[in-house]
Amino acid sequence: MDIVKIKERLIFLQEAEKLKSVLRSAHTSTGRTESTAEHSWRLSLMAMIFEDELAGVDMLRVLKMCLVHDLGEAIRGDIPAVERDLHPDKGEQEKDALLHLTRALGEKQREEILSLWQEYECAASPEARAVKALDKLETILQHNQGINPPDFNYAFNLTYGQEYTSTHPLFMQLREILNEDTRQKITGRAQR
Repeated sequence: MDIVKIKERLIFLQEAEKLKSVLRSAHTSTGRTESTAEHSWRLSLMAMIFEDELAGVDMLRVLKMCLVHDLGEAIRGDIPAVERDLHPDKGEQEKDALLHLTRALGEKQREEILSLWQEYECAASPEARAVKALDKLETILQHNQGINPPDFNYAFNLTYGQEYTSTHPLFMQLREILNEDTRQKITGRAQR
C-alpha cells in the first residue's frame, strides 16, 4: 500500500479518536458519563446481535452506518436528544464536521463516509431506518441501565424515536420491553 495513503488514513483515525472524549447526556451502569464512541460501539453490537431478525438488510452497510452515524460529533460535540429542537441546523453542522474530519482521506473513502452518513440522516434506505431505530432503542436502553442524576427525565424515553421504532416487529417488541423498564424506573422514583 502507498505510504501516503497509510499516513492519510492514520490522520483520519487520529481525528476520529476525539469521539472517545465526546460525552453524552446518558450515564453508564457505574454512573460515569457515556461517550459517543461507547454509544456507537454498543449500537454496532446491538445490530450484530439482532442480525437474524433483520432479514433483507445489508448488514455490512448497517454496521458501517452504525460506526459513522455520530462521527461528526468528534468535531462538533453531542447535542442531547432532549435539546434537538433547539438546534435545527444540527444536520448541516454534522455534515460540515464530517467534511473537516475526512479531509485527509482519499475521495473514495471520504465519499463513502459522507454517503453513509447522509443515507442515515435522511433514513433513505431499509438499512438507514434500521440503524435509526436501533440508535433510539440503544439510547433508551442506556437511559434505563445507567445510574442517572436524580432529576433525569425517564418519561422522555416513552416517546423518543417512536417514528422509527414502530416500523418493524423487532423494533416494536424491543420498544415494548424498554417502555416497561422505563415505567418501572418512573414508578420506582415516585415511590422514594
